[in-house]
Amino acid sequence: MTSVFHLAFPVNDIEAAREFYGGVLGCPEGRSAERWVDFDLYGHQIVVHLAENAAGVKASNHVDADDVPVPHFGIVLQMEAWKDLAESLKTKGVKFIIEPKVRFAGEPGEHGTMFFLDPSGNALEFKGFNDLSRVFAK
Repeated sequence: MTSVFHLAFPVNDIEAAREFYGGVLGCPEGRSAERWVDFDLYGHQIVVHLAENAAGVKASNHVDADDVPVPHFGIVLQMEAWKDLAESLKTKGVKFIIEPKVRFAGEPGEHGTMFFLDPSGNALEFKGFNDLSRVFAK
C-alpha cells in the first residue's frame, strides 16, 4: 500500500457511530478515546469526533437527475463488492437518500452509486466501477 486516505468528521453520538460504522458497515475499530474513534473503511482511516450539532448535510447539487448531498464522503469499490454492500445495507434496513443505481449509463464515467446518512446525518456515497481504471475517464 502506497497511501491511505484519512478523513475526520463530526458526529453527535460516539456509541451510535460505533454501532453504525462498526456494525452496519463492518468497519474494524482502531484506536479510540472518549471523544473520538478510528475506523478502517476498506483500508482507509476515518475518524469520528464527537462534535454535537456540527454534522450533517449543508447543501445539495443536481447531478444526473439526483440532488447529491454536500458534503459527503465514501469509497469507490469494484462493482461486485458495491452490489454486495448495497444488498447488505438493504437487508440491514438502511434508508437511502439515493437508492443504488447506475449513473452516467453508457458514458465513460458509468458507475454504480448509492447515498445514505449515518446516525448524525453525515452523507456517504459508495460507488462501484466495473473497471477501477475508469474512475477518472472523460
